[in-house]
Amino acid sequence: MVTLEPLRADHAEALLAFERANRAYFARTVPDRGDAFFTAEGFAARLEALLDEQHARVCRFHVVLGEDGELIGRINLMDLVDGSAELGYRVGEQAAGRGVATTAVAQVCRLAAADYGLTSLTARTTLDNPASMRVLTRNGFRWVENTTVGGSPGVRYERRHLDAGPDSP
Repeated sequence: MVTLEPLRADHAEALLAFERANRAYFARTVPDRGDAFFTAEGFAARLEALLDEQHARVCRFHVVLGEDGELIGRINLMDLVDGSAELGYRVGEQAAGRGVATTAVAQVCRLAAADYGLTSLTARTTLDNPASMRVLTRNGFRWVENTTVGGSPGVRYERRHLDAGPDSP
């Protein structure tokens, strides 16, 4: 079972521990966030900025919790404009390959439509991240175009009609 919670200030310690524990794992397929991000001060400043964006309703950030309430991932909706947003997510190495990302993306798609009033989402991933591509296609996202992600070759996906379910056109 996977649960999503809106990001809160009291997630800071667990979230920083999650990011530090998975830094090398994430860096295999997504651009690294840089050393400053992983310091207590740098992370605190970044978290405060994210919470400000969330409060302003520009973005919606969530943590992904496992069965025991441990933080195993994060999933975000960024740049909410005109009923659309960009989806981003990451699941820790210990939870990878267990359907966590697929389930979390399905849940956030439902939240996006029902709670945030969104009608479409976009997402990007690098070409060397086939697991992420599978998560997106399983959740009804369709390839839109080739692009770059952090300087690496990638693809952009889109899902329209969030309230219609993942199999709708």
